[in-house]
Amino acid sequence: MPVRRKVDLAEKLIAEWPLSPAATLGSSVRARGIFLDMRARLPLALRKLLHIESTVLSLRLPEGDDADVESASAIITQAMHNIEDLPVIPREVEDILTISSAERHRWLKDGRLQSAGTRTVKLRGRARKITFHVFEPRHIEDVLDRDLVSAWRDEDAATSAENRRRAAAKAALKRAQKSGRRGSTSGDGDRDNASRSNLRGWEDFESEGLLR
Repeated sequence: MPVRRKVDLAEKLIAEWPLSPAATLGSSVRARGIFLDMRARLPLALRKLLHIESTVLSLRLPEGDDADVESASAIITQAMHNIEDLPVIPREVEDILTISSAERHRWLKDGRLQSAGTRTVKLRGRARKITFHVFEPRHIEDVLDRDLVSAWRDEDAATSAENRRRAAAKAALKRAQKSGRRGSTSGDGDRDNASRSNLRGWEDFESEGLLR
């Protein structure tokens, strides 16, 4: 992530773009993500001119700098037209909904969190690329407004409790079956001994080695 340079108020303010609640969804992480997305759209030489303070993007020109600020301003202004539709990335989803990575993965897998597709990016300074799911802002907003996270957590807790109950019942059944087999084996031996005692001359057969 780029190092955030402190805004020098002595620099000439060229333009400002406030980020609406519909764009940030109440998340500072989302606001920072929008700033990084806007910054990446600018030519490399102009990126240092864009700043963010709270939820306001600003374009500032240092004294003596003759950068093409009009070009930079036009790029940001155009991009801001659809800023509320900018896909939400995983770390923003977790901050907006106040959920863990494990919950995000679980709910994405079972379809409760609906993917809007995937994005592949190259890690800065590395050859490796990573692919991750992104989400429609309105879907995340709906989950937030309807407090679906609480409902999903209740569902997960009930499912876990039921799974534990079934596992305990299965374990108890196995123990009972194992105990029954031991009891059955013991009972057969007692019946064999009783039968032997009722046969006259049984000891003679045993002593002569005729009993297999």
